[in-house]
Amino acid sequence: MSDVTHTPLARPMCADYAAVTEVRAADPGAVAKAWQARSSRPTVRGDGRLMIVAADHPARGALAVGARPTAMNNRVDLLDRLRAALADPGVDGVLATSDILDDLVLLGALEDKVVFSSFNRGGLAGSVFELDDRMTAATAASTAAARMNGGKMLCRINLDDPGTVNTMTACAQAVDELAAHGLIAMVEPFMSSRVNGKVRNDLSPDAVIKSIHIGQGLGSTSAYTWMKLPVVDEMDRVMEATTMPTLLLGGDPTDADEAFASWEKALGLPSVRGLIVGRTLLYPSNDDVAAAVATAVAMVR
Repeated sequence: MSDVTHTPLARPMCADYAAVTEVRAADPGAVAKAWQARSSRPTVRGDGRLMIVAADHPARGALAVGARPTAMNNRVDLLDRLRAALADPGVDGVLATSDILDDLVLLGALEDKVVFSSFNRGGLAGSVFELDDRMTAATAASTAAARMNGGKMLCRINLDDPGTVNTMTACAQAVDELAAHGLIAMVEPFMSSRVNGKVRNDLSPDAVIKSIHIGQGLGSTSAYTWMKLPVVDEMDRVMEATTMPTLLLGGDPTDADEAFASWEKALGLPSVRGLIVGRTLLYPSNDDVAAAVATAVAMVR
């Protein structure tokens, strides 16, 4: 991605990646200063639609994209791809863990962007405790202090795994804490199970519907709850399960054209407010991030 170009950035504290490392070593307090100096924006404005890029997979040890098992190993390459995506004026913002977000804010890449922090990365991909996904990343307090727009939590529900209740309890608490700060709680629910030792999400329409009802019931208030949902068969019936504002996730599809077609159809449903997509846009088969992002933006807009 060395040929990626970026639009001029407002008030970047760091001009390049070497400077980011130097600031982290010599002046770590500069990270908080960068968040306070950043030009933030409300989540919903204009047409009310959102195009968000996601990059919270690495913190769960999920570094593969399609047939590329080490695609996300290189942090500088990932940041290049994120900056290329965020340079498109049709991209509203980003969802990521604090390590990535702090890099981006130091580089000035988050000016006038919606920012969602990722809360729970404890359930590491492939681990025996994968479904015990307690909060190990951002908190409501840190999200509010950085003047972000909200936080996202993964809530995989396995009726045969007692670790599920820990995740649900943590998510419910996070919903309440975010609401207390007036921030969005983005819940990403799945009905999940272990197949040959690996966690698999059930993407059948009825399973997704069940997960929606469980997820949107977490916490003592739903005032600030949004949903992050996969695009599955019978999406019109699936979306009848909620009145919550919903962003569609991209997943890791093997056929990008098929994914784009499914998103375009689902974006016309009443509760759907936009897309929140990571690997499909950041790691397209031809590595043309700008073109993939432009295609998604055109669908949302």
